Amino acid sequence: MQPQNITVIGAGIVGMATASYLQRDGHAVTVVDQRPPGEYCSFGNAGILSPGSCVPIAMPGILSQVPGYLLDPLGPLSLRLSYFPQALPWLLRFVASAERRKVERIADGLRALLSQTFDAYAPLVKSAGVEDLIHKSGYVVVYSDRKAYEADALGWKLRRDRGVVIDELDADGIRARLPQLNGDFRLGLFLHDHGWCANPERLTKSLAVEFERNGGKLLQRQVLGIDVGPDGPRALNTDAGSLPVEKLVICAGAHSNEFSAALGDAVPLEAERGYHLTYSDPRFSLPMPVMVPEQKCFVTPMEMGLRIAGQSEFAGINAEPDYRRSEILGKLMQRMFPGISRVDSTEWMGRRPSMPDSTPVIGRATQFENVYYAFGHGHVGLCGGAPTGRLIADLIAGRPSRIDLNPYRPDRF
Repeated sequence: MQPQNITVIGAGIVGMATASYLQRDGHAVTVVDQRPPGEYCSFGNAGILSPGSCVPIAMPGILSQVPGYLLDPLGPLSLRLSYFPQALPWLLRFVASAERRKVERIADGLRALLSQTFDAYAPLVKSAGVEDLIHKSGYVVVYSDRKAYEADALGWKLRRDRGVVIDELDADGIRARLPQLNGDFRLGLFLHDHGWCANPERLTKSLAVEFERNGGKLLQRQVLGIDVGPDGPRALNTDAGSLPVEKLVICAGAHSNEFSAALGDAVPLEAERGYHLTYSDPRFSLPMPVMVPEQKCFVTPMEMGLRIAGQSEFAGINAEPDYRRSEILGKLMQRMFPGISRVDSTEWMGRRPSMPDSTPVIGRATQFENVYYAFGHGHVGLCGGAPTGRLIADLIAGRPSRIDLNPYRPDRF
C-alpha cells in the first residue's frame, strides 16, 4: 500500500481514532480543528461503551410519545419554538425512520458497527498507554415498574435478536449490583459485554498525544471553507491561511454537514444538544454505570467524579445553553441517590451530531474519490469512534470492509 497524505477535519474521538488508524497504516496524517482534541462533544458525553446500542431513537409509536415529552417540564426532550421551522425537515425524516421494517434494518447496521467497539479500541488504548480508562464490567438498566419496561419491549427484543446478552433483575438483583441506588426501581436489566470509559476527554487527548509522538500533525485552526477543484478538494481555507490537501476525511461532529454540503452531499445532520452534571465529590461511588430509560439518561462513575448525562434539546447549533435542562438531571440524581453532595459540581452542554435514522455516515463522498465521511454518530460517538476509524482506514487502503457499508451511505435519504 502506497502511503498517502491525508487530512482529517475534527479532533474529537471519531477524528482522533480515525487519524490513529490511518497513521498505523503508514500514511502522513494531519488533523485540523479549531479546538484542542476532545474539547467539544467528546468532552462531556456519558462515557458509555455499548456494543448493544443498536436501537434507534425513533421507534414505532414515537409520534404519539413526543407531545408527552414536550409537555413534561421534567421530561427528557425539549424543542425551542423559534427553532421549529428549521428543525421540521429533520423531524419529519426522524418520524419516517420509525417504521418497523426500517427500524429492523437500522438495528442491523448499528449492531454490525458497534459490536466491534472493544476490539477496535484495544490497540489504540494500548499504544497510548490508557488501557486503564476502558472498563468492561457491564452496566445496569433500571425501570420504576414492569409497565415501563414493557413499553420498551421492542427495543429489548431488537437487542436480544442480535445477540446482546441480557439478564433480567428484580429489585433485590438491582440492589445487589447497585446498593447505592434508591430502592424505587422495581425491575432492571444487566447487559453483559458492555462497559464505559472513565474519562472520554483524557482518552481523546491521549490518542492525540500518541498520534503526535508518532509524527502526526495536529493543527489548531478554524476551517472556513474548502477550495474545490474539478477532481475534488485542493485546499482548506483556514483562519491561518490555505492548507493544501490530497485526501480529506470529514469528522467534524455537528459541523460536518457544513463541509459535506460544499462537496455535493447535503446530509440531514442535526445538532441535538445534550447536558451533563458532574459531581466531583458525591460521597459515594458506583461500581458500574446505570441507565434510566424513562428519563433517557446515564449515570457513570468517572475519574473526575460521578456524571449524569442526557436530555435531547433542539435549538440550533449556535443557541446559548439552557441550563434548566441540567437542573432536571440534578433533580433526578437527588431522587436516585438521596443525600448526594453537589459541592463543586459542574454543568455542561454539548452538541451531538445526530442523523434522523440514528445511523452515522461512513464511507466515500458521492462526488469525489478523495473525500471520506465519518460523522453523524449521535448518541454513540464514543462507542463508534474506533470502529469507524478502522473502517475508514480499511476503505482508503483498499482492504475488504469488515462490514457492509451500505447502511451508512451519505445519499441514503
